[in-house]
Amino acid sequence: MNREKLESYLEKNPFAKLSDVVTQILYDEIVVLDIPPASKLNINQIATDFGISRTPVVEAINRLQAIGFVDTRPHVSGFYVTDMSLRDMIDLYDARTAIECEAAALCAEKASPEAIAQLDSLAAEFKKAAVPKLDGKRLQETDMPFHKLIVESSRNKYLIRSYNELLPNLTMYQGSWPKFISPDQVNPWSSQVVHQHGAIVSSIKLHIPALARQAMAEHIKSSLNFVAYSDNTDDPFWIVKRSAEKTAKSR
Repeated sequence: MNREKLESYLEKNPFAKLSDVVTQILYDEIVVLDIPPASKLNINQIATDFGISRTPVVEAINRLQAIGFVDTRPHVSGFYVTDMSLRDMIDLYDARTAIECEAAALCAEKASPEAIAQLDSLAAEFKKAAVPKLDGKRLQETDMPFHKLIVESSRNKYLIRSYNELLPNLTMYQGSWPKFISPDQVNPWSSQVVHQHGAIVSSIKLHIPALARQAMAEHIKSSLNFVAYSDNTDDPFWIVKRSAEKTAKSR
């Protein structure tokens, strides 16, 4: 983080409040793990790097805490980027399954032709992002919009509200992919994940809620296994933490 980055964001959003811009910068860096999980956020240092006062930084960190990106620790002062672990991701995906499976079933009943066409297009783009070689960035760009559109197309405000509460943390875990999933790595779950978006869309096109619910359940399970897979550790997020520790020591 530096003054140049702040000015770059301000150029794109010249009428935004300074605290909003700082929030967006920190959000973007946390999502892609440039600020690693469990890192301490030094308010004074961030303010110095940006050449601004502490107030907008404090406001930004408070907002990030409200959406689950930042937390505090018992008996320890300061703010920390939320930690990541396989156990936490499993819990998150359990909640995701409950919401998205029902959303897919409702989507099969209620989705408009326009929404279905858009889902079809996103599924095709998702497949292109994984074949013949895994492109983590493109996967992220097509995966989240696909799932978000299904939830929105359920037309159930309570499902939509619940999903939006999970979205920041889902985004953070998705941002972790490129850190430990190499394009050259042989991942046994890749082939299933790649084709399951198409299966979900097919069930929605057929207007069979039970089939859509099942297809979504299978996909989320495969996605969890895909991200969790590692051939050298039981918890792939340990790799991210180790990298964070090395970065901290080098400063």
